[in-house]
Amino acid sequence: MTVNTTQSTSTSGSPLRLEHATPEDIPELIEVWYNAFDTPEMLEIWPNTPGVRQWWDQANRHDMLHKPQEKYLKVVDTRNGRIAAYAKWSLQTAEERGPRFPPWHSDMDPQRNNAFIGNMETGRARLVGGKKNFYLDMLGTHTDYRKMGAARMLIGWGCQMADQEGAFAYIDASADGRPVYEKFGFVDRSDSASAAVGLASMVREPRK
Repeated sequence: MTVNTTQSTSTSGSPLRLEHATPEDIPELIEVWYNAFDTPEMLEIWPNTPGVRQWWDQANRHDMLHKPQEKYLKVVDTRNGRIAAYAKWSLQTAEERGPRFPPWHSDMDPQRNNAFIGNMETGRARLVGGKKNFYLDMLGTHTDYRKMGAARMLIGWGCQMADQEGAFAYIDASADGRPVYEKFGFVDRSDSASAAVGLASMVREPRK
């Protein structure tokens, strides 16, 4: 399957199609996010409140419109138009990107959030700092579409971009997601700090 940044793709026989997301998709992307990450640990970081949902809307909209190297992708069910899954690939280093998020909303705990995000940023710097690297910033699949190949489409797109550019790929993976990433060549390089927050620091070397 050939994937580039301008065309939509689908797997033969599958109702799912990979496309670029647009600002009009943001409300549904937020719905997918809260469905996919509906755990006490994640809701402590990003509470499901109207204010935080608006914060997500503004943060995603800003990056879509003003950060062209932050690529938002969606997997659409062609039978009904629903977004089955989405991802955000950052096709630049952390230094090129700048701050990952805007200031926290008042419904959030800034100390907790800074520690959580800081841990991920430290892991990325430790493993791929000083190297050309792309980051899978976000990937969520709606529970209605688990194990249908949506995540593989989103991961595969970014891996192909990384290979074309000779870039490492980096992801902070959940325990559930780690086996999927391993199939694409990601290797768990976690240390005690990343393990303490329940995430695996995973790196994939570029392939020629």
